[in-house]
Amino acid sequence: MESFKLYIDGLFDAGAATFTSLNPATAEPWANIAEARSEQTDRAVQAAARAFESDVWRGLTAGARGKLLLKLADLIERDAPKLARLETLDTGKIIRETQAQIAYVAEYYRFYAGLADKMDGATLSIDKADMETWIKREPVGVVAAIIPWNSQLFLSAVKIGPTIAAGCTVVVKAAEVAPTPLLAFAELVHEAGFPAGVINVITGFAEGCGTVLTQHPLIDHIAFTGGADTARHIIRNSAENLASTSLELGGKSPFIVFADADLDSAANAQVAAIFSASGQSCVAGSRLLVDEQIKDAFIEKLTSKVRGIVIGCPQQQETQFGPLCTERQKSNIEQVVSRSIEQGARLVIGNQPIDRPGFYYPPTILDCSAVPNAESVVQELFGPVLSVLTFKDESEAIRLANGTEYGLAAGVFTQNLTRAHRVTRKLRSGVVWLNTYRVVSPLAPFGGYGKSGFGREGGIDAALEYTTTKTVWLRTSDEPISDPFIMR
Repeated sequence: MESFKLYIDGLFDAGAATFTSLNPATAEPWANIAEARSEQTDRAVQAAARAFESDVWRGLTAGARGKLLLKLADLIERDAPKLARLETLDTGKIIRETQAQIAYVAEYYRFYAGLADKMDGATLSIDKADMETWIKREPVGVVAAIIPWNSQLFLSAVKIGPTIAAGCTVVVKAAEVAPTPLLAFAELVHEAGFPAGVINVITGFAEGCGTVLTQHPLIDHIAFTGGADTARHIIRNSAENLASTSLELGGKSPFIVFADADLDSAANAQVAAIFSASGQSCVAGSRLLVDEQIKDAFIEKLTSKVRGIVIGCPQQQETQFGPLCTERQKSNIEQVVSRSIEQGARLVIGNQPIDRPGFYYPPTILDCSAVPNAESVVQELFGPVLSVLTFKDESEAIRLANGTEYGLAAGVFTQNLTRAHRVTRKLRSGVVWLNTYRVVSPLAPFGGYGKSGFGREGGIDAALEYTTTKTVWLRTSDEPISDPFIMR
């Protein structure tokens, strides 16, 4: 089996113990993972804190930090095939997606490399004649970046890139499920020449690693992507160190199809929204809201496309749909679908065993028109299950779309331009895709409303999450201060 180490203070560390990682396509162990417990986690934070205060890091210009990010981007691009192989082995995501996504991750680091020397402050037109006043942006300090197993190189890039651009240091905690791509990524950090302690990469379990990290007194900011339950624990832990937080959580995203939509295009987009990555995406368009006039025609088109999806080994280029990452996910999805059918949902397609080893669950569509509160409609499943609801008019579509605790993403399909603008204004979603879905760019901020978290990743907004402002007052008068007992 392959072995992977932690990366702490510029050195590779065997950890306090090891655990095994399973290949989701075979359910067999394939890698030994070094485990961080409290001692390794504390060392990683201490290393990041020392690096943050060191002249080696603080003495670098913003442009020099940008050059380090550019070097890292080049190395990611060079090793994208290797990293993609690891992500496919460890998560079950199909190789054609991991290769394309990881190659594009380099562009995120290049974007933040270019932004490093452009996070300017401001001079204030202050209302006092003898004062010059300006604002500086400074790094917030030591960052804990907690990354989920899905799309981890992408989801770490939107944290590490702006962290380094802002001048912070970071401890990256990979999920204990499928952590190998991030542990391999640490080798590129080392090769790029970052000073020791600036970027540390660890993994471990909640008690010995995650809790210690998020409660640590030297952590200044926590950036987390994952589920709402874990986020609640992180917020409680941050009460110990009063660290600021940014949270990118889950979603139950509506995919709205109006009667005038291009149905072929919308059907392709719906397949991408819920069945790509086997539905294991925070922005998965898991609630199809379709105009009742076209419901049958659209479901027929969609079902035809689902029947043609190629399910197979995720390491083969022709495969379009691979396994779920864990057996626990599969079991939970099976139970929720079963209960939803008992509640009155109608099975359109799917929910049948796949005759192969591993954690496979088929693309599944449930018609929940008669039971809009079925469990599959309400609960984020993080899997390939689409719940279908119908609407009569625009106002009902908006009501259904917003009828969730989440507010991460939404898709709207219509050829009516004015309707597109009206609906977009009324949707409580941080991201709205019009006549498309699942499109990203380093230039565009990403995040949600409500239970989907707060803060933004991507774009300039993300970099500002890792800065704090300092206001500087300079008195320009040579006259003595007149009355020390009056606030000016």
